[in-house]
Amino acid sequence: MYETIIHLPGGQNMSMVKKSISVTDQQDRWIKAQVETGLYGNESEVVRELIRERQVREQETPKEIEALRAALIEGEKSGISDLTPDEIMQAVIERKRRDGTL
Repeated sequence: MYETIIHLPGGQNMSMVKKSISVTDQQDRWIKAQVETGLYGNESEVVRELIRERQVREQETPKEIEALRAALIEGEKSGISDLTPDEIMQAVIERKRRDGTL
């Protein structure tokens, strides 16, 4: 295992550890295709981006689950609606427009 220190602006340092991984032929072609798009400078950048995305997803998931639970509890407490499904959908669309989430 090799370690490299990368010096970032502001005096911060980030160490990089060299790893060897195995991927399938299909995964290798996909990684190479990502580099060819020009969005990544090399294959390591592709793998690091995938890891970062997974880390974010793992952090967000508990928050999202809690938000869903809260919405379900709120919905159960509100009882049965007299609105039609179309009216409910229209109300959701109008609320999302007001909130700026649509």
